[in-house]
Amino acid sequence: MSALPESPPPEKPAAAPGTGLSVVQRALRKLGLVRDIDFALYLPMRYEDETRIVRLADVRDGESAQIEAVVTDSEVVFRPRRQLIVTVDDGSDTCQLRFFNFYPSQQKQLAVGARVRVRGEVRGGFLGRQMMHPAVKAAGTALPEALTPVYSTIAGLAQPVLRREVRAGLARAALDETLPAGAAPHGAWELRRALNFLHYPAPDVSMATLEDHSHPAWQRLKADELLAQQLSQLQARRARAAQRAPVLDAAASGASLHTELLAALPFALTGAQQRVGVEITRDLGRALPMHRLLQGDVGSGKTVVAALAAARCIDAGHQCALMAPTEILAAQHFGKLVGWLDPLLAERGMRVAWLTGSQKKKERDQMSAAVESGEAALVIGTHAVISEKVHFSKLALAIIDEQHRFGVAQRLALRGKAVGDLEPHLLMMSATPIPRTLAMSYYADLDVSTLDELPPGRTPIVTKLVADHRRDEVIDRIQAQLEQGRQVYWVCPLIEESEAVDLRNATETRDELAGALGEKVDVGLLHSRMPTAEKQAVMESFTANRLQVLVSTTVIEVGVDVPNASLMVIEHAERFGLSQLHQLRGRVGRGAAASACVLLYAPNEGGRVGEAARARLKAMAETADGFEIARRDLEIRGPGEFLGARQSGAPLLRFADLSTDVMLLDWARELAPQMLDRDPALAERHVDRWLGSKAEYLKA
Repeated sequence: MSALPESPPPEKPAAAPGTGLSVVQRALRKLGLVRDIDFALYLPMRYEDETRIVRLADVRDGESAQIEAVVTDSEVVFRPRRQLIVTVDDGSDTCQLRFFNFYPSQQKQLAVGARVRVRGEVRGGFLGRQMMHPAVKAAGTALPEALTPVYSTIAGLAQPVLRREVRAGLARAALDETLPAGAAPHGAWELRRALNFLHYPAPDVSMATLEDHSHPAWQRLKADELLAQQLSQLQARRARAAQRAPVLDAAASGASLHTELLAALPFALTGAQQRVGVEITRDLGRALPMHRLLQGDVGSGKTVVAALAAARCIDAGHQCALMAPTEILAAQHFGKLVGWLDPLLAERGMRVAWLTGSQKKKERDQMSAAVESGEAALVIGTHAVISEKVHFSKLALAIIDEQHRFGVAQRLALRGKAVGDLEPHLLMMSATPIPRTLAMSYYADLDVSTLDELPPGRTPIVTKLVADHRRDEVIDRIQAQLEQGRQVYWVCPLIEESEAVDLRNATETRDELAGALGEKVDVGLLHSRMPTAEKQAVMESFTANRLQVLVSTTVIEVGVDVPNASLMVIEHAERFGLSQLHQLRGRVGRGAAASACVLLYAPNEGGRVGEAARARLKAMAETADGFEIARRDLEIRGPGEFLGARQSGAPLLRFADLSTDVMLLDWARELAPQMLDRDPALAERHVDRWLGSKAEYLKA
């Protein structure tokens, strides 16, 4: 193992005006580098080999190499632009060095006759071998014994400065063991040795084991990281077990809202809905706060389950809040729940309230007053529900739809609306099913209920991949659907032209379709920049079949329910994420008519699409199973993007990979409860080392 290089005395850069922090310190904070351990865990993204000198004649084209050579020519030329051109000879071959940005000191360093050490990528060309902007040092100095780390950095933080700061932080960091004796995974190194090695690997290391993170030093870091995550999730779960929530027992006698709602529904519950309902009822009947994720594929009937949970809460004399990420989705919930619950609540002198940011002040004040008085038994809305001006009388159940689209702070704010010392029960809903490895790691603090059965009457959706040059055939298909009295969605990824991404905009597409389909067909337009009232009017017209075709951006991604719509066309499908494509596809197939989803894609000049896009389109064509879609999405994107805002402010895994490190995850899951039971102080130190204050966010 290579020795840790000595740290030079740190310089003291000038403080940034008005902050008390130097420019370097501010840059380091932007990278999240504050504590010594943060520096120690800030690992290189790659390495440079400065441990040996090679002969130019032995270097192949495109290879990076370090040579020692004598400057034989040095001049500044001005064509085609000002540049310093230096020729060096190492005795085996010559090479030209080119610098477009240079200082007088560099010219002096590269004067004719000087012997220099040069490192860069060697390229062959018409003028012979060249290096563009190589690193230059004086020749003859001692060679390093370890590979040179290259760290990800930002503007204002030069690589040498960052290397110095990381080296100093690593030397200062407390790296004593926080694993119980004998608990480390087989073959994993001790932490200090692992970190020293990963910052400064020996030159004879297999680069493949560093790049694919299979080296024993990497295994130790991944194991520690997964253990910290498991410990923090388990701590959060145990902390909740010490809290108290209102006991929402089913009504002992008389006509309960829950019973009346079941009787009033125009359909029977599926077996999955009944099973999940029992799980939620059991949770609500306990004094422990429920912390449950209700996951179900598109169209599996989560809204009904939420309505029945709300009815249980209201039966027990409390209030329920339902928060959705967009006004369109909140309005969909409101429309359904008002229809189901308002007539039943009216008999009890109660109502369903509606709160959004776009409401006029008078209406919002009226709704807020109904919430505060308790007249509003169920409150539905967007972020406006957690506004400081909204005060609940007795909130006992918070339901959050599409929970991954809310930040942690927003979910904590909703929970903070409870009155007194009691915590509200929390039911989170997601139409993006959670793959098993995510459920074991990021969602380990949640109880998960799954709706794995679609209501009867749903028709399978046929998915077709169609290249953009066959657009006319798609328009013919639309015409055929319209003649059968059906309706059609056409989804565009942009509202307006972008120089960076040349995509057709929604307005142009609406005009093009209107022209192609004729005057008898009404084509509507929906996009995120429209005023809320206008959006709602367009959706109401489409729902009522006054519009036959709806051209839209992704604002219709979730929640929109128009059973008569049987064809979904997604333009530039290669630009969308997999779960987004699946959500959009789920807007059709909601009635009895045979439904189809057409994925229009634009191949590049070679007639192909990118590898990740091809994997997404292939998955869409091969399966309509949301759980299989979620598994493939995790494979393609990794957990960071998959989770969206769920972990906002909390740690995503930096080192471990859930697709390859399942054995380490199993090890961490087994060790975490043992550590918390037998050595809670050691567990606390381990979590603090890896997560710091971020562990608090896991309470959400």
